[in-house]
Amino acid sequence: METRQIQYFLEVAKREHVTEAADVLHVAQSSVSRQIFNLENELGVKLFIREGRRVKLTPLGRIFFERMKQVWNMMEDAKREVEEHLNPERGIVRIAFPISMAAHTLPSIISSFRTRYPEAKFQMSNALYYDLIDGVITGEFNLAMIAPMPDQEKEKKIKGATLFTENIVALIPIRHPLSDRKSIRLRELKDDPFCVLPEEFIFRKQVVEGCNDAGFSPQIAFEGKDIDALKGLVSAGLGVALMPEMTLIDNTPRSTVMIPISDANLTRTVGVIYPTQRKLLPTESLFYDFLLETYERLNEFRE
Repeated sequence: METRQIQYFLEVAKREHVTEAADVLHVAQSSVSRQIFNLENELGVKLFIREGRRVKLTPLGRIFFERMKQVWNMMEDAKREVEEHLNPERGIVRIAFPISMAAHTLPSIISSFRTRYPEAKFQMSNALYYDLIDGVITGEFNLAMIAPMPDQEKEKKIKGATLFTENIVALIPIRHPLSDRKSIRLRELKDDPFCVLPEEFIFRKQVVEGCNDAGFSPQIAFEGKDIDALKGLVSAGLGVALMPEMTLIDNTPRSTVMIPISDANLTRTVGVIYPTQRKLLPTESLFYDFLLETYERLNEFRE
């Protein structure tokens, strides 16, 4: 089995299209098809089902794909580790994060890190909560910012640290009857329509549970695909929303008001995780230590 065969197989499996894979790899389609054919012959199984111009993985192909992803990530990490060992300050940090951290939290910390290590590079992607955990475990990335912090007693394949705890606040339209209040009780919103994230977001679950703890079920009127969509819905006067406080730093939309919630202990932990079965690469280890150092100082300042 050759490295090139693995690379071509992974690209075709991801895209389910030989021509598109060839375009990305900058090789002829016939070359990709030949390498896949040779790989299947060597293994003695069919990895793909052909459906016109598209292909789909067979059940055995899916198993092989998951294993090869891990192998490929380990090979790439090994090459990077050798390169970064000589100069970790110029390496690459592969990190993933939830979309709620895209506007303020991650850009701020990366900017600070690159002030200290200006030649460090980042490969960033965003994902849903459980995909962040799976991605760290499988090697898709080595670090992930995450909220809330997973229970490490249950998730044995990851480790990490809580960086800080933030409040969850209410975002309401500026013409709302409660908009001039310094704080509100969560139950005061029980008759309002709520704007929430889709069901696959863990933050939606936290919002619903918080309302239930306050003695009511939220009247879900609108779903927004991300935090910015929720802000737009509230700004249009279509309902209220609960939000992580950091998503509103320097970014509270017009026609809305952010109000603290006084009666409910609504918070979420924000942390960073890494795999237990692989060590961080040199530059990623620098960034992890920088995260711990930075937030330790910030937490001391807040206290």
